[in-house]
Amino acid sequence: MKTLLSICAALAMTLGTASMRAADLTGTWSAEMTTPDGNSFPLTFTFKQDGATLTGSVQGPQGDPIDIGNGKVDGDKFSFDVSFNGMTIHHICTVVNGDEIKMTTKSDSGDFPGMELTLKRVKQTPPPAPGGPDAPVQPSKPPQ
Repeated sequence: MKTLLSICAALAMTLGTASMRAADLTGTWSAEMTTPDGNSFPLTFTFKQDGATLTGSVQGPQGDPIDIGNGKVDGDKFSFDVSFNGMTIHHICTVVNGDEIKMTTKSDSGDFPGMELTLKRVKQTPPPAPGGPDAPVQPSKPPQ
């Protein structure tokens, strides 16, 4: 009986540790990118994780979102590619904690230097509940 309990406890600890290491990337992440000439602009990454597969897009100030490709997740590490204007940028990432990602980029083109970025999870604020503290106050009717 003790052996069975020991095996169950070890299995529970192993599975618990494995699930804690698995990153949950689904959501919106933001970063500030600084160009070699010192200008900076915001980037927004939208990820959807389905097991070891990652899909989504990246949005910069230039216009429409660009789809990501070859998205792969392995524990707290993941990678993906973004292709535009005949160039592919490879992204190699590590989840530092649940709300921060360290990202390294490299390109197949010498025109785009590699760089490091820190992405932060964008917290979704729920809409205020009806009648909650942010709800407009309705004027009361005077007694008749």
